[in-house]
Amino acid sequence: MLIFFNKYLNLNLNVISYLPYRAIFSLFTSFFINLYIGPYFIYHLKKLQKYQIIRKNGPKTHYSKNNTPTMGGIFIIFSIFFSTILYCNLSNIYIWYVTSILIGYGVIGLIDDYKKIKYKNTQGLQLRYKYFWLSIFALGFICIINFYNKDIISTELIIPFYIKNSFEINYLYIFLSYFIIVGTSNAVNLTDGLDGLAIMPVIFLTCGFTLIALFSENINNSNFLHVRYVKNSGELAILCMAIIGSGLGFLWFNSYPAKVFMGDVGSLSLGGSLGTIAILLHQELLLIIMGGVFVCETISVILQIISFKIRKKRIFKMAPIHHHYEIKGILEPLIIIRFWIVSLILLLIGLISLKVC
Repeated sequence: MLIFFNKYLNLNLNVISYLPYRAIFSLFTSFFINLYIGPYFIYHLKKLQKYQIIRKNGPKTHYSKNNTPTMGGIFIIFSIFFSTILYCNLSNIYIWYVTSILIGYGVIGLIDDYKKIKYKNTQGLQLRYKYFWLSIFALGFICIINFYNKDIISTELIIPFYIKNSFEINYLYIFLSYFIIVGTSNAVNLTDGLDGLAIMPVIFLTCGFTLIALFSENINNSNFLHVRYVKNSGELAILCMAIIGSGLGFLWFNSYPAKVFMGDVGSLSLGGSLGTIAILLHQELLLIIMGGVFVCETISVILQIISFKIRKKRIFKMAPIHHHYEIKGILEPLIIIRFWIVSLILLLIGLISLKVC
């Protein structure tokens, strides 16, 4: 939008029209928006009694959180969207792909949260309807870029730490893209079980994608780091910075002890957006490495279900795995910080793999 004003209204915005400046301003804008509207939003959520519904079979330490408001993801989405519209070049199709998933998945999560609060249970939107709509948005996105923007899609899968760097997977790429978007949204949702546990790994992962988006736009830098050249991907860095700023602003209120939870409206939208960004940057496997915390949380749930159905025994005391550590007696702040540390290490490993391969 700033580019539009500069071009058509002849405003003296040459300095802040540069991509790095727009990216930095995008971060600060989304951050301060959340700091400003956060207290008002939390106040009205409490007034409307939009409180988190606690699992009856969950850790007993969570019972004290039943008066903590949820659906804080609404102001996460708002600040991201506002900063994106303000600072990004709106003619860039990448921006509209990511924001469409951000808002679409946010609406699905909002309905899910609303049903949980209305009926005072943790079921929310029935799984078949939830996955149906998540799939509709994901497949819709995949179909659109396949039919209208084929130059964006590549059926080569970039493999970190692999000398040849890529592997042709042909039409399996469609399935992989679907799995990445839907899987990442649910992985972030599963991880969002402790105060601030999910949002910091989201921030770390988005930091990695910000760097990749900047390097991918320049063909010399992309060759040096062995990342795929993606024309005009720099605008994605501005959107990523908006996510980082919004995440930091939300963490201000979500850090232990949390004053608000993001709810499904936040976790589904953020996860879906990260999956979409990974596809547009052709870094699907790098997402799995840098987002390893989300992967481990998801795998712990899958293993728990399989083990119980086959062996009638549980591998973990409770899944996702962060609840396992809670029940073992590890304090919540310690679990959170240690998961953050692991997430940062995985980010660095992922970035190192770019140059190694």
